[in-house]
Amino acid sequence: MENPKVLFISQEINPFMPESELSLMSRHLPHGLHELGVEVRLFMPRFGCVNERRNQLHEVIRLSGMNLVIDGADHPLIIKVASMQNTRMQVYFIDNEDYFLRKDPIRDEHLVPYADNDERSVFFCKGVLETVKKLRWAPDIIHCHGWMSAFAPIMVKKAFADDPLLAGAKIVYSIYDDDFRVLMSPNTKRKIIMTGINKKDVELLKTPSYLNLTKLAIQFSDAVVTCSRHISPDVCEFLSAARRKNVYDIESQGDYIDAYSRLYNKLLIGSGRRRRFRSTPPPRKTATRPSPAKVRAVQAGIPPAQPISPTAEEPEITPNNAEPCAE
Repeated sequence: MENPKVLFISQEINPFMPESELSLMSRHLPHGLHELGVEVRLFMPRFGCVNERRNQLHEVIRLSGMNLVIDGADHPLIIKVASMQNTRMQVYFIDNEDYFLRKDPIRDEHLVPYADNDERSVFFCKGVLETVKKLRWAPDIIHCHGWMSAFAPIMVKKAFADDPLLAGAKIVYSIYDDDFRVLMSPNTKRKIIMTGINKKDVELLKTPSYLNLTKLAIQFSDAVVTCSRHISPDVCEFLSAARRKNVYDIESQGDYIDAYSRLYNKLLIGSGRRRRFRSTPPPRKTATRPSPAKVRAVQAGIPPAQPISPTAEEPEITPNNAEPCAE
């Protein structure tokens, strides 16, 4: 049975970003799954506050060079990568000087959210999915963390619905206490429209608020997870009404790695996929010690299948005391 594959699309990941509920979950959950043998890929924006030299980011030339069209304008997509400390995992960074060079990820010097945050989110989500296609890597689960990943579910279900690498993936959307509390650009609805996504699909964004953006992500996700004790009351009220959705409060459970594994397995079983998530790490292969006869054979340069010639220190093997040679 093949190991399952999980794509993480996260607004921020520790240690590249300061500690928060979102950044810590985006670090420890993939690491815990990786320890269980799950194949993971992590993506986040390359914000200007991410120190490239200290974190040893480098550009992946074979993945960069694509132009993404956002609201009729071309924007070059640059992919960078860095290794996560104390793990064997890598983090891919979506980069573009127009969108992500700014030092503060979300707000300007007056603490006002950037006017183009909607474009930045669209570029980030589309850039992740296009990069996954270039990697020719088919995830079983796509797990989105934070509002900047909120456009990914509708893109997967609509814009990339016919792509063989992404079409069958199940989508999980995690909600945090990250309400930006102001409306995005009044043109947000227009900016997300692309091949496969029409005006009717994004009617919620007629009022481009945090609540409606979250509703859009929930609408096109297969499961929703609340990961904070201080989620917007409006979002909580909407989740209470949306009983048809798989809504989970995994943050309150002790062993959240196991809880997420069970959630992922439930989604995979529902889709008929044979891959499954383990609840314990895969057994390690233990080295076997060769027999003394085999050691002597190797030292003497004799193939193991041949009998060992008698030596002065050892008695000659006779039919009465003969034993089969170790292979």
